[in-house]
Amino acid sequence: MSKAIVIGAGIGGIAAALRLRHVGLDVEVFEAADHTGGKLSQFEMDGFRFDRGPSLFTLPGLVDELFSLFGETPAQHFRYRQIEESCRYFWEDGTRFTAAADSEQFIREASECFGVSDSRIDRYLKANQRKYDLTADLFLERSLHRWRNFMNAKTLRALLSSWRLDIHRSLHDTNANALKEPRLVQLFDRYATYNGSSPYRTPGIMSMIPHLEMMLGTYLPDGGMYDIAESLTSLAQKQGVRFHLSTKVESILISGRKAVGIRTTKDHHADIVVSNLDIHSLYTQLLPQKYAPRKSLVQERSSSAFVFYWGINRLVPELGLHNILFSEDYKQEFQDLFYSSEPIDDPTVYINITSKHVASDAPCGMENWFVMINAPRHQGQDWHTLMPNIKKNIIQKIQSNLSINMADHIIAEKYWTPLQIQEQTASHQGSLYGSSSNSRFSAFLRHPNFSKKLEGLYFCGGSVHPGGGIPLCLHSAKIVSDLIKSKTCKA
Repeated sequence: MSKAIVIGAGIGGIAAALRLRHVGLDVEVFEAADHTGGKLSQFEMDGFRFDRGPSLFTLPGLVDELFSLFGETPAQHFRYRQIEESCRYFWEDGTRFTAAADSEQFIREASECFGVSDSRIDRYLKANQRKYDLTADLFLERSLHRWRNFMNAKTLRALLSSWRLDIHRSLHDTNANALKEPRLVQLFDRYATYNGSSPYRTPGIMSMIPHLEMMLGTYLPDGGMYDIAESLTSLAQKQGVRFHLSTKVESILISGRKAVGIRTTKDHHADIVVSNLDIHSLYTQLLPQKYAPRKSLVQERSSSAFVFYWGINRLVPELGLHNILFSEDYKQEFQDLFYSSEPIDDPTVYINITSKHVASDAPCGMENWFVMINAPRHQGQDWHTLMPNIKKNIIQKIQSNLSINMADHIIAEKYWTPLQIQEQTASHQGSLYGSSSNSRFSAFLRHPNFSKKLEGLYFCGGSVHPGGGIPLCLHSAKIVSDLIKSKTCKA
């Protein structure tokens, strides 16, 4: 039986291990942390449970599919519910808007709130869907670095319709041209942050991102976000995948022009090596310099985040599961995010409260708040010194929008800085999504899912094609599996 080694037990690594096991490979996973899931982890504090990292769950069918591969009934192992609203939005002028999950309700209520015609909003959402339908097969589900993947009717149709994809103008310009109303434009501009980019620089094709959330649904696992990693880990172990936690990989073993295993405290040989590690960390720490792809390593990194985890001793009915409190000067916020070393004083604040739906996540009458702002990538900042001012600005933002002094209600607190993200997840500079998507050709510049210099070396996870976030990491695992199967069949 051929053997595969997976470096890193992030969600992409777990999914890759499962898919390779399904095609008959003997699979071992090596993870430096003491848990699987990567950024998708959890912790408890003073009776509150928190998901440490990703808080948004879309396309749950990608998780279900992994159970179905092995003949398992997904709902017997992993349960989730669809949320009736995708997000609650707050502006400094007092405007509040709850985005309904139902598209017709969203269009109707957005029209009433922002004074934009139903037909204009409907046209915009349908244009987003067209972009997704035209490009998903190529950009999300296949390798962009194999010419044969461009030789099909779907890709030809997408190329012939490229004028509809808004590649040559920014997401902000696309939204402003379609929607006109500044607050509604800002609502849709914020989806650039889903890949750690600026709406003023990332191309307009990224307007297909809200289609995933708003038209295909937002979900929450019954056990919280970490249940995704936990349930898939259990499935993998049941299928014979072996996990080595708290085991740091020191280097990738090479023989000639082929990856033949890894070195930890000893050598482990394999026919195939799949890396779920941040691509920059992989090349600078595990491989000789001559294999490093310069273009990939010098690309602009995505944004990072500064997160507070607050145990709150009251209920706040104005807030839901997902909440956004917008900054007044959005353009300046992104200018500072990519060209300054410190967060802006008036940041956009994201608040996630899973106890709204999972009662056991907080004591009775209390709430667990995941409070995040976008932050510049780590470049030597003293984040612990910056923390008090960041906290003050967040509390001021909440005060101005909700008229609540949250400082009086925080009874438990931890925080997570860009430096800690770098140290704990091996994400270079604490960037959440590897490279940014701040150019029109960024999708083509992401690192491929295979090595062009070393046979038998493959890549999955958020820092390679097709990008970051749970759905794209799961797609990357499928792409790797398909590449390996294709190679095996030819052999």
